[in-house]
Amino acid sequence: MAASTASKVQALYSELNRAGQNGDYQRALNAANKILKESRNDETAFHCKVVCLIQLSQFQHAIKEIANNPALASGLMFEKAYCQYRLNRIQDALTTIKGVSNPSPKLKELKGQVLYRLEQYKECLDVYKDLIKNTSDDYDEERATNLSAVVAALQLWEQQSVADLGLKEDTFELSYNKACLLLGQAEYGQALEELDRAEELCKEGMEDEAEMTAEEIEAELGVIHVQRAYILQLQGRTDEAMKIYNQLVKSRPSDIGLMAVASNNIVSLNKDQNVFDSKKKIKATTVDGLQHKLTSSQQSAIAYNRCVLMLYTNQYDQCRKQLQQLRNSYPDSDMPCLVEAALLCREKQTAKAVQKVRDYIKSKRRVSLQVKLTLAQLYIMQGQVSEACEVLLKLEADTYKPGIVSSLVALYTNLDNPEGAMQVLDKAVEWYKREGEKQSELNTLLRENTNFKLKHGKSQAAVSMLEDLRKANPEDVRTLAQLISAYSKFDPKRAQELSRELPPVAAFSGSVDVDVLETTPLSLTSRQMKKTGGKVEKPEMAESKMDAQIAKKRRKHRKRHLPANYDPSVTPDPERWLPMRERSYFKGKRKTKKGAIGKGTQGATAGSSEMDASKPSSSTPSSPRAGSAASSAPTATTAASVAGPSPRQQKPGGQGAKKKQNKKKKGGQKW
Repeated sequence: MAASTASKVQALYSELNRAGQNGDYQRALNAANKILKESRNDETAFHCKVVCLIQLSQFQHAIKEIANNPALASGLMFEKAYCQYRLNRIQDALTTIKGVSNPSPKLKELKGQVLYRLEQYKECLDVYKDLIKNTSDDYDEERATNLSAVVAALQLWEQQSVADLGLKEDTFELSYNKACLLLGQAEYGQALEELDRAEELCKEGMEDEAEMTAEEIEAELGVIHVQRAYILQLQGRTDEAMKIYNQLVKSRPSDIGLMAVASNNIVSLNKDQNVFDSKKKIKATTVDGLQHKLTSSQQSAIAYNRCVLMLYTNQYDQCRKQLQQLRNSYPDSDMPCLVEAALLCREKQTAKAVQKVRDYIKSKRRVSLQVKLTLAQLYIMQGQVSEACEVLLKLEADTYKPGIVSSLVALYTNLDNPEGAMQVLDKAVEWYKREGEKQSELNTLLRENTNFKLKHGKSQAAVSMLEDLRKANPEDVRTLAQLISAYSKFDPKRAQELSRELPPVAAFSGSVDVDVLETTPLSLTSRQMKKTGGKVEKPEMAESKMDAQIAKKRRKHRKRHLPANYDPSVTPDPERWLPMRERSYFKGKRKTKKGAIGKGTQGATAGSSEMDASKPSSSTPSSPRAGSAASSAPTATTAASVAGPSPRQQKPGGQGAKKKQNKKKKGGQKW
């Protein structure tokens, strides 16, 4: 009986081995179950069963089997932790791994993945350093890739620099991680170049695979495109970034994390414009399972943008609900406070916003600089400039940043308090000297401090700083000139001594042409300055150019053209400038006789009026009338003008007569 069972188990193991080698894990699982049915305490068969469940992605079933058989699963800590990791129970997986006293290399590999997902990058870095140092197999390239990803994450999310580990960028993944590292270091130009290199390596690697289609290659390149667009966005090249984001969103990538990041960045670029497009795009950030694809910083930014979009669309109640969820999910984040302040300002409750931000600062041991600057801005919006200055003066080391110092000086100047502005500048200079910060920023503050004091008549106070500037740059003639000017106000003797150190005039006037200066006009119009480009020409060139311009202007005059029939011997008409109708010799328009054709009664001939005896003969001259000139034989024209009607009394034989005739015809009798 025992011999038959052993032979049966051996046959099942053979079947299990063949199925495993062929990748038929369901058949292998069935064989393992048969073995366990014959031999319930067979640890090897149980191990094979758990591995088959993992290969079939039945992670929950595998966890259940391990929990129900603790005696058989005592050596399966890796499998248990891996199942927990795949089920996104990351913290449970870390607890399982830490429970192993002497972890194997594969368990360390899994620990590195778990720590990376938990964003514990510092510990993760130590794990991968140990693995690379003490392990050598076919997976060295994958470990180097993971190590470069950890280094990039430290720089990108925690702003922690790591010494150069000497990793090569000879693969697509390594080159991409290098670009992310440069992005975290704000080296945007180099990061773009590295992304281009990563894209080339990716295309070269995938073109060798015949099964990869163009769409699949483009999908693999999606992460590079989004990262490139993000860098362009940081550089202010928003149009280029928006174009890349929209192209990727239209392609609908299968990676929900990539889709969410691109959509969120489109929303951030839209701001308060194109809110309907933003409302459509923001839906991609609410997909289930997205929390396992993004870091906590990315999730926080997306949730914050969702609140801001509700603010832009005047959904104030929903915005408040979302803010409460933000507070619960990210209790250490300052974003809910900032969004609530913006919401209150939008509702015209600036005083309440000030109170909210002030209470928030008091309730927290440490808040970000952004919150304090927001409080200062709210004070300025209310016109409380003094309170804003107090907030800026309590920023500790941040108070002495050039931007904050500049704001304080402007605010104190607005309050007509130059003394307060000088104190701020003096404290900033002292802080930079004490802390040994950047010399360039110190020199800038010294320069602005001296200029401000000289402007307000504090020459004696500005001298010490000018001396420091001169020590930092002894060759600066501008500083020396300012120093001489300052000393001249209260110590002329010292100013005289320093003036001897000024370089000779020849050193500056060697290239100056006095003649050019003399011929240069004191003031030029903007058009002249544009033509000359602000340059001064030599006198001979200027004179020749002027002559050419004069000749050019003369050529512009149009030549006078005389009429072809012009006779110089004839005196021109003195009335030629008057209109023709106003000239003394104007006779008016000639009357044509064509209009008289066809006039008169029906059947009348043209000479019938002449045959009428009742009318006086036109050939008989009429006697002159009273008031007319004495003439025994008036001309025909005169007779006609007397006997006949005037031109105004004559009716034209035009369209009016024809219309009347037409009306008569229309109303006539029918035959």
